[in-house]
Amino acid sequence: MHETHETEEFIPYIVHPREDTGLYNAKFGIWLFLASEVMLFGSLFSAYILLRVGSFSWPVQSDIQNVPIGAINSIVLLTSSIFYIRAWVALKADDVAKYKKFMMLVILFAFIFLSLKGVEYYQHFSHGEFPKTSVFLGLYFLMTGLHALHIIGGILVNTFYIGPGMKMYSINKQWMINRVEVAGLYWHFVDLVWIFLFSTLYLL
Repeated sequence: MHETHETEEFIPYIVHPREDTGLYNAKFGIWLFLASEVMLFGSLFSAYILLRVGSFSWPVQSDIQNVPIGAINSIVLLTSSIFYIRAWVALKADDVAKYKKFMMLVILFAFIFLSLKGVEYYQHFSHGEFPKTSVFLGLYFLMTGLHALHIIGGILVNTFYIGPGMKMYSINKQWMINRVEVAGLYWHFVDLVWIFLFSTLYLL
């Protein structure tokens, strides 16, 4: 006879908020994941502070960084977050066409961000500035490169949600809405991290 595991009995998958946490399972899971992301990027920012404070010399960051491109990229990501909210609201309103339109704009702006970041990297490399050149550049490429990987991950997830993932919408509408909301929380976090990266690596 098949035995039911305790987790299957007491932690069922739900699409509505639980009474004990006020969250549905996926949202609770994404908050736990984002907590680990805070620790990851927090450790990198801490390393930056310690290395800068302990360094005998540190470059004037605004002199070697392309601040205008960094500022434009900040606007690009902030705008993409607004588009994400519009997409989620449209999905809740059962307007699939508008949802897909705004989600495609999110993806487009993500590619614009990566393209501009690629221009910055090319400028650094063409001037002989590599991760091994200095401690600052090592931190810069590490932190912005890791952030770019998170952007790529977001692009893949968002592309799925306007492609094969749309099957969820016909099976369980609330399930799909929740999934898009969870992915949106991740996207907003990535946006917030960039604001800190831009402030720390470009302006300080």
